[in-house]
Amino acid sequence: MTDRLELTPSQTVGPYLSLGLTWPEGADVVPPGTPGTIRISGVLHDGAGTPVPDGMIETWQADPAGRFAHPDDPRGAAEPSVPGFLGFGRCNTDPEGRWEIRTVRPGPLPAENGAVEAPHLDVSVFARGLLDRVVTRIYLADDPANDADPVLNSVPAERRDTLVAQKDGEGVYRLDIHLQGPHETVFFTV
Repeated sequence: MTDRLELTPSQTVGPYLSLGLTWPEGADVVPPGTPGTIRISGVLHDGAGTPVPDGMIETWQADPAGRFAHPDDPRGAAEPSVPGFLGFGRCNTDPEGRWEIRTVRPGPLPAENGAVEAPHLDVSVFARGLLDRVVTRIYLADDPANDADPVLNSVPAERRDTLVAQKDGEGVYRLDIHLQGPHETVFFTV
């Protein structure tokens, strides 16, 4: 007779997020001092608008040429056009809910039917109260390709601003992420 253990119930991310999910490069998608580096930052808010001090923002993006150094790129993996470009960043929020990723501008990506997706970062958000990550995108406000992006245009016009980081200085962009509430960020089912 074999004893069987019961399934462990689902848990929220919990307070121990930073112990198990940190990674050495952290928020640096490119090495410090890389020409053309930009900073994208904001505050992660819960449904009441309170900053989330124990969350994590994870980003995945193409290089400036619109390519991924990954076998899942449908055009085939390509060496990054920027030396040391990782394509991946991970940042824990600080006690005030702030996060920041240091990267380079992503390039446009091919989409279905010959369309082109505007440069963007894919974003996963992990936080207390979530049983699984939530997924969104960050577009940069000063990119004219945003007007034709098929994903951004699928979002109701009055909610698109929840996906567009505004310029906040030279090479600096800001986008606050709201998990719920009147300013809730648009999240996608993946």
